[in-house]
Amino acid sequence: MNPASAPSLQLFFDTINAFQRTGALKAAIDLDLFTAIGAESATAAEIASRCECPERGVRILSDSLVIFGFLTKQDGRYALTSDSAFFLDRKSPAYIGAAAEFFLSPGIVEGFSDLAATIRKGSIHQSELGTIEPNHPVWIKFARAMGPMMIPPAHGAADLVALDPARETRILDIAASHGAYGIAMAQKNPRAHLVALDWESVLTVATENAHAAGLGSRFSTIVGDAFTVDLGADYDAVLVPNFLHHFNRADCVRFLRRVHAALRPGGQVVIVEFVPNEDRVTPPATASFSLIMLGTTPEGDAYTFAEYQSMLAEAGFGKCALHPLPPTAESAVIAAK
Repeated sequence: MNPASAPSLQLFFDTINAFQRTGALKAAIDLDLFTAIGAESATAAEIASRCECPERGVRILSDSLVIFGFLTKQDGRYALTSDSAFFLDRKSPAYIGAAAEFFLSPGIVEGFSDLAATIRKGSIHQSELGTIEPNHPVWIKFARAMGPMMIPPAHGAADLVALDPARETRILDIAASHGAYGIAMAQKNPRAHLVALDWESVLTVATENAHAAGLGSRFSTIVGDAFTVDLGADYDAVLVPNFLHHFNRADCVRFLRRVHAALRPGGQVVIVEFVPNEDRVTPPATASFSLIMLGTTPEGDAYTFAEYQSMLAEAGFGKCALHPLPPTAESAVIAAK
């Protein structure tokens, strides 16, 4: 047998033990190890001193992070990779370490504790509604932690929609959370008024961010369930970021009909989602999002562009277009009334 094609257990071991990598990264974030290293390289003893920990654990953790690709090591000194310096050093304006609190929250992690039971049952094994339960606490963590990660796609989506600068316009941000998408569009359009819709506890975060962005006089909120609360009317744009993937196709169509009714003629819906190719396995970072929905929602999924085209048409919209939002794995699907 050709050694190159010989059976290998490596993928099995890498996957079955992936929780160890997660634990190591979370430990490094909790210890602020990346910030302790900073711009200069450091020995295990120096890092341990800065983290106020015994050296043995810091050395083993740092070596592991080198193996995983988060650090480099030369002559016994550890240094940050460019990605780690940009995203995991607390001194960086792009720091995303706080996002670990959302990704590793019980509402997410417990969904994968017995995935076989979920698949056998046809619904989430540990609760009826999972993360779509009204006022689920995970969304406070999401709003607090994920806002910085959403800024690039939010500005990318805002650049795709031109509002009339000659008049007052209106933007509705559905499940606004941190508010990044609506804020980006309102900042680009100085005559636009932004309305953020979410649960009351989550809206405190969007409100803080909107005021910090200087939008206090052009910002208001709607509290409640996006499927039942009065959305208002005559919007020039309705933003639906990372929302539809939580629901089945019929509920998505039902919701999009509500959006259609809330838009003024010519108004646009801007859906931001993980949109896999028709084969549903590429690109990997996008297609794998459906697994998260399997573990955390009753009937959610990562829908293809063809599926969004069909849903939007059924809801009364015209032709829609797909716009990738690099450097993220997400895309914007835009259609007009």
